[in-house]
Amino acid sequence: MFGRKKKKQLHPHIDTLIGADTNIAGDINFTGGLRIDGHISGNVVATDDEHSTLVLTTEGSIKGTIKVANVVINGTVTGPIYAQEYLELQGKAKVYGDVQYGSLEIQLGASVEGKMIHQNKSNADNAQEHGKMITLIPPTAEKHQVSKENDAV
Repeated sequence: MFGRKKKKQLHPHIDTLIGADTNIAGDINFTGGLRIDGHISGNVVATDDEHSTLVLTTEGSIKGTIKVANVVINGTVTGPIYAQEYLELQGKAKVYGDVQYGSLEIQLGASVEGKMIHQNKSNADNAQEHGKMITLIPPTAEKHQVSKENDAV
């Protein structure tokens, strides 16, 4: 009703849990759902582009790059986040780094120290074609040019 979009469906269950007393130094590559209650020093990357979900709880922290389709943050992230589909920043989320997202939900109390960049399919296509350049003539210059051509006739 009133044009509200439905919230994107996240991965229906957690496949992997990293407990609160766990510290990992190194990169994590996963598919499906990953919940982190512990501390990660390394990149967290999902190999399944569309259906992966990362949940970082209030006890958890990540120092590294996050590249996951759907991300729910309620802990601390130090590094960039690339959420191709959906990003939810819950009330205790603290992000220190740039954030790129497809759709975004932010709750009161969440904080981001970095750039917030909206990405959609057309932006990704445009980024691949960055070598193409279109020059636009301002309307005033175009009128001036037409009047010079009329004067020459």
